[in-house]
Amino acid sequence: MTRSTRQRERERETENGEEESEGVRECPECSSDNLVKSSDRGELVCNDCGLVVEEEKIDPGPEWRAFNHQERQEKSRVGAPTTQTMHDKGLTTTIDWKDKDAYGRSISSKKRSQMHRLRKWQERIRTKDAGERNLQFALSEIDRMASALGVPRSVREVASVIYRRALKEDLIRGRSIEGVATSALYAACRKEGIPRSLEEISEVSRVERKEIGRTYRYISQELGLEMKPVDPKKYVPRFCSELELSEEVQTKANEIIETTAEKGLLSGKSPTGYAAAAIYAASLLCNEKKTQREVADVAQVTEVTIRNRYQEQIEAMGIHSRNGATPSLSTADSQ
Repeated sequence: MTRSTRQRERERETENGEEESEGVRECPECSSDNLVKSSDRGELVCNDCGLVVEEEKIDPGPEWRAFNHQERQEKSRVGAPTTQTMHDKGLTTTIDWKDKDAYGRSISSKKRSQMHRLRKWQERIRTKDAGERNLQFALSEIDRMASALGVPRSVREVASVIYRRALKEDLIRGRSIEGVATSALYAACRKEGIPRSLEEISEVSRVERKEIGRTYRYISQELGLEMKPVDPKKYVPRFCSELELSEEVQTKANEIIETTAEKGLLSGKSPTGYAAAAIYAASLLCNEKKTQREVADVAQVTEVTIRNRYQEQIEAMGIHSRNGATPSLSTADSQ
């Protein structure tokens, strides 16, 4: 009995009412449910007996074959996907700066001057009005600051979307483009769960910290951005890595933050200062002592903030020395 005959009998049985149970597929030859889809040929094959169960599937892939990444890149006939990080979403053409033809050979001086004029006019016509020029400059600023902060591309996409919304709602009027772009990037970092403090953002920006905070509050209110409070535990891995502390200190710092936050000590406190104090306390408990100045420099907070948060945390944790007193800050630092 050939395979095509079996398929016809199977279709006839299905038409007579003997339908398979929903979501369950079996091989008609060996009754195995170990069926594998072949992405190359668009076939459904039994992995046990090798029977081709279905072969008339539509293959959505290209008509050519490639065996490595270089071949796929050479044979591909599509461009890069659209992105929000470019003002034209990456849909316009770009004239390469290399003065060479398709075969890699240098072009003549006449053609070179012609390509120079075309390239110049191409850059001019990419922005048709002031709004697009505004967007082009702002998105380039977001990309520059995101690169300096080392945040992933998803954050840049979200920041670009937030800035586009602010531009559409006419929230840029009366404010600097750099300020709104920086505020959009700060909001994107918080929204994506990759916290960066205002101090870190202001270091890579051309705008002062006070203006960034003011613009951020205005934009988040006008656009209805629902921002959750930043969890101090998200700062712990980065701070511990810069201080070269072990996993034990990181785990202990997270434990201190969880325990003290449950008792309501986190309310109204700066998350960076809170995380820094927890790391400082954990380093003392794990005998990997770091001074307050070292921790403060990494977290970009003052030593006074660390002392105050540290005192509150160890009292809430019930950590005392042998004589019943709280560990001395000066003694801990001197050690």
